[in-house]
Amino acid sequence: MSEEIKKLIPHRSPFLFVDSVEINKDESITGYRTFTPEDFFFEGHFPEYPVVPGVILVETMAQCGGAGISKSGAIGEDKLFFLATIEKAKFRRQVRPNERVRIEVQNLRVSGTMLKQSGKAYVGDELAAEASWMCMVGSSDNL
Repeated sequence: MSEEIKKLIPHRSPFLFVDSVEINKDESITGYRTFTPEDFFFEGHFPEYPVVPGVILVETMAQCGGAGISKSGAIGEDKLFFLATIEKAKFRRQVRPNERVRIEVQNLRVSGTMLKQSGKAYVGDELAAEASWMCMVGSSDNL
C-alpha cells in the first residue's frame, strides 16, 4: 500500500483497501484498488469461486471517500471517520481476484462532525457496486 494512503487514513493491512486516490477538478474523488488472490477474505468467501464480499466493496468506497476528504484538506488534519449509516447498497457485478476496481465518490455533505458521500465501484466500464453512506467525524478522544 502506498505511504500516501497510510498518511490519509488510519487503516492498515489486512484492512486497508485503497491503493491510490486523487481529487478531481469538481472535487469528486477517484480511488483505485486491485484485489489480489492473497487478500485474506478469499480463503473463506466462496473458496472454490473467490469473489470480493459486498461489505468489502462498501468499505473500499468509504475508505476512498475518507482518504479523498483528508487529501483535499476539507476537514482538519488528524480526523477519524467512522461509518454511521450505509444506504442504497446495490451489487451489480462480481469482483474477482486480480481485478482493478475504480471507485468514484461524490461528496454530498461535508462538515466538521459529519460526512455524507455516495460512490460507485467499477471494473473497467462495468458497474460492480454502488452505495451512499454517512460517517461521523472527529478526533479519537471525542468519538
